[in-house]
Amino acid sequence: MDFVETFLNWEVFQRTFPMLWKGVWNTLALAGVILTLGAVWGVIVCLIRLYAPKPFRVLAIIYIDLFRAIPILVLLVLVYFALPFIGIRLNSFTAAALALSLVFSSFTAEVFRAGIQAIPKGQLEAAEALGLPFRVTIWKVILPQALRIAIPPHTSNSVAIAKDTSLASVVAMPDLLKQATDAQALTANPTPLIVAAIMYLIVLLPAVRLVSYLERRFSNA
Repeated sequence: MDFVETFLNWEVFQRTFPMLWKGVWNTLALAGVILTLGAVWGVIVCLIRLYAPKPFRVLAIIYIDLFRAIPILVLLVLVYFALPFIGIRLNSFTAAALALSLVFSSFTAEVFRAGIQAIPKGQLEAAEALGLPFRVTIWKVILPQALRIAIPPHTSNSVAIAKDTSLASVVAMPDLLKQATDAQALTANPTPLIVAAIMYLIVLLPAVRLVSYLERRFSNA
């Protein structure tokens, strides 16, 4: 059996493509949920970290440090397999989305903290002098400026967490990698894994190029 017949088998590809296509959409759905929830919660945690009373700031620091340090694979196993022991049962999609969102939110919080702290303090003082309420100052003055600073690293983190969705296969979530490994076992041929790798590249390469563009764009702004 030659290389093409082993790794690029057309017949195997045709048989397994529906499984892989389903995996692509599951992966995109999972990534979308993670990026949305993680970004929103990360900004909230960042604001707590910077402006809340001290006890809440300490809790936010612990949260950020904990979820930045814990390996994603360990967190996935804990969320999916350990929570049922305290009466919380989550399906594989929800467990994966929760675990990865917690991790992504911690990195998002740090990125936006750096962005906010890079803004001159005079901006906040000027808003206070104008009598703007604190929530308006944050929403209208601070966050828009912090966003410009945070976009490149935040986009880079988004690509990284999108790649990490492949770890969801550990909790039997039918993402692209899980579907590919199942298809490989079904056909006894590695072609589905090669096709899955190509699909990951098709999805992620444009995102990687977007990161490079944003880094150039905002470094020159």
